Amino acid sequence: MTNVNIYYGGRGLIEDPSNFVISKLIQVLEELNIQVKKYNLYEDIRGISVLPTTLKDADAIILAASIEWLGIGGLLQQFLDSCWLYGDKETIKRLYMMPVAISTTYGEKEAYVTLVKAWEILGGKICDGISAYVSNNIDFETNSDYAALIEKKAENFYRAFSKKIISFPSSTDAVLDNVAQPKSISLTPQESEQLSMYVSNDKYVKKQKADIKELSQMFRGMMGDSSPYDKGPYIETLENHFHPVPGVALSFIIEIADKGSTLVIETDNTSLNCYYGEKDNPDIILKTTSNVMDKIVSGKNTLQSTFMTGELTARGDFKILRIFDSLFQFQR
Repeated sequence: MTNVNIYYGGRGLIEDPSNFVISKLIQVLEELNIQVKKYNLYEDIRGISVLPTTLKDADAIILAASIEWLGIGGLLQQFLDSCWLYGDKETIKRLYMMPVAISTTYGEKEAYVTLVKAWEILGGKICDGISAYVSNNIDFETNSDYAALIEKKAENFYRAFSKKIISFPSSTDAVLDNVAQPKSISLTPQESEQLSMYVSNDKYVKKQKADIKELSQMFRGMMGDSSPYDKGPYIETLENHFHPVPGVALSFIIEIADKGSTLVIETDNTSLNCYYGEKDNPDIILKTTSNVMDKIVSGKNTLQSTFMTGELTARGDFKILRIFDSLFQFQR
C-alpha cells in the first residue's frame, strides 16, 4: 500500500486552520486508497530527532507549517535539522514533498519558500503545495471554494508522487555536492539512525555532559590549571556555613553578572556540592552581582531580603529563597 506521512509543526490549537487543511488532504488521500499517518511534532518534542527514521516507510510526505508570528516554527525547523543531521539522504532523494504553509498573521509565502528550499537542499523532490492567509478560521473552513481547491491540490499531489512526475533541474542540485554538505564525520544510514536515538535520550545526554565535565576537571588538575573560581571564597564560605535540612534536595544556580560566572549549588539531605559551571533544569535561577553576593555570605543580608529589595532577581519557585537562608546560616 502507498504511504504518505504528514509532519505537523503547529501547536495543535483547535482554531488553527492548518488542521482543517490537513484533514481535507487526509480525506482525499484516503479516498484514493492511500494510507496516511500524521505526526504531531508538539506531542513528542524529545522524539523529533528520531522522526527521520519514519521517512523510510513513506512514498511521499507533507510538511505543514502553522505561522502564528514568524517563520515555520521551532518544531518543524528541528525536524528538518534532524533530517539534515541524521536522515538517510538516499531515502529523502526519492521522496516527494508537498509544502503547506497557513498563516494567521503574516508570512505564509516566506514559510512556503523555506520548506521548499529546505527539502531541495536535503535532495528531495518538490510538489505544488498550499500557501494561504486565514483571518477568520470559521469563514475559511465553511467556504466550499476553498475546500474544493484543497481537494484539487491533494489530487495533483497524488498524481505527482504516484506517477513519479519529473521536474526541471534546479540550480540547487548543482551546488549540493560542493557546498551544501554537513560538516560532520561520514556516517552510514544505520549509524545516523542510532545517533539520533542517543540524541533523543535525555538520560544519555546528561550522562555524557557529566562525563565531559569530570574529564575536563581531571585534565585541568593534571595540567595545574586552576580557575580562581574552582574553590573560590563563595564556595568555601558556603561549605563552612552549610546546615543540612533532612529531606531537602534542591539545586540553585547563581549567576554573578559582573564576574561572568555561574555558581551551581546542589544539596541532597546532608550532602553539598558547589562548583562553577552549568546545570540543566535547576530548581531556581538567581542573578546578582559579586558585591551583593559578598553581603549575603558575610551575613549582612539574607537572600530573601536581598530579593525583596530588588538587588537579586530569581526565576523559579520563590519559596526556595527562604529555604536557602535555612540551609546556609551565615554569622550575623
